[in-house]
Amino acid sequence: MTLTHFFFLLLIITIWGGNFIAIKLSLGGIPPIFLCFTRFFFSAFPAIFFIKRPTIPLKKIFLYSLIMFVLQFSCLFSAMQSSISPGLASVLLQFQSFFAITLAVVFLGEKFLFWQAAGAIIAFSGLPFILSHTGGDVSLLGIVLILSTATLWAVGNLIAKTLGGGLSLVIWGSLFATLPLLALSFVLEGTEAIVSTLQNLSWPHFGCMLYIAYGSTVLGFGIWNYLLQQYPLSKIAPFTLLVPIIGMWSSSLIFGEELHWWKITATGLILGGLCIHLFGAKAWKMVTSDE
Repeated sequence: MTLTHFFFLLLIITIWGGNFIAIKLSLGGIPPIFLCFTRFFFSAFPAIFFIKRPTIPLKKIFLYSLIMFVLQFSCLFSAMQSSISPGLASVLLQFQSFFAITLAVVFLGEKFLFWQAAGAIIAFSGLPFILSHTGGDVSLLGIVLILSTATLWAVGNLIAKTLGGGLSLVIWGSLFATLPLLALSFVLEGTEAIVSTLQNLSWPHFGCMLYIAYGSTVLGFGIWNYLLQQYPLSKIAPFTLLVPIIGMWSSSLIFGEELHWWKITATGLILGGLCIHLFGAKAWKMVTSDE
């Protein structure tokens, strides 16, 4: 991997780590699905007037948009509204790496190595610590929604890998997501909640919306989709293990999220599993070569 691409990855994880804080702050005054709508509305406009639509069939762009944007972020924002803390959400989302690897093996013919299996086993061993401490800032519903988000993210990555399109796919996928999300918001959250949100929108909420839209979506997913075309999915997906470190630290600093022993243990196992997946083969070769 080139130094420039490595810098891009660091930029993405920093943006996505801080994104959990922006989402939580926004949800203090904006309903979750309507927040999804505003995210992708601002991501699409005015960019669609300057970025040409990708040469991809419209139904495939819509499929990508439905899975990667509408369903994934509806689950994520709904969970973070009251069912799970930002730090823990950022940790559980890292299971998307293992889901993505499994899908890449099944559908793209990528190899599933011993170290990936070992890493997955260790990472999933951290899940019981979280499941056994539901209540307070985490609920079973929140865990289910976040794991659903991770699965949808993995499926979206697979679709993006096969379609290509880079930033243009993100922009036009955002456009395709706006109407379904607005319709869902009216049906599930109600006209009164939407009108009240617009009437009482504060500048801090608006600033968080712009960060989520332009930073996390346009810049973040644009760079991410570009890198998906340059490297195997199984090589770059594990780099997202740095996102929860930023997310957990930021949540503790800003919201006072308590870092209980079970959270630290679960986080260590999940991130440890990701590290084994990423570095296990290289580390083993280094050890055996010295013998």
